[in-house]
Amino acid sequence: VIVDKAGGAVFAFSPAGDPLGFAPALLGSAIGDDAAPGIGEQDMSAIPPDLRTTPAGRFVATYGYANGNKRVLWVDFTTAISLHPVVPGTRREKRLERINSPTPDDNRITYGCINVPPEFYDDVIEPLFADSRGVVYIIPETRALDEVFLSFRDID
Repeated sequence: VIVDKAGGAVFAFSPAGDPLGFAPALLGSAIGDDAAPGIGEQDMSAIPPDLRTTPAGRFVATYGYANGNKRVLWVDFTTAISLHPVVPGTRREKRLERINSPTPDDNRITYGCINVPPEFYDDVIEPLFADSRGVVYIIPETRALDEVFLSFRDID
């Protein structure tokens, strides 16, 4: 899976690299590529707006359980970043409207998690990760690619 934060989208590929689909995504409300130290241990209500980032990097994702015994795809358990279906949230947040808008300009609303349409999650993400772990790449938006993905340093 590749997460394009600037484009507000998630792209899924088979283990062989064949495209499986793409969908709009809601992402962390703060611009940035790093997670604050200890962020995964804080209550969500205690996380200030400027620390609500979706960190960039390469992550090995696997299914597990979150609060409320809800099954989610943990992208990075340490920083509490998961990929899951969009939740309605509050009326003021308009999450469902945001994910369905034609541009990514309003897709920054989460505490850092990656929210996708329920159909994409059920039809693409769930089968892809159901019985195994997989890799999720989150493209940086403030740092250079070779700062986040060290193997890019060798490419001319």
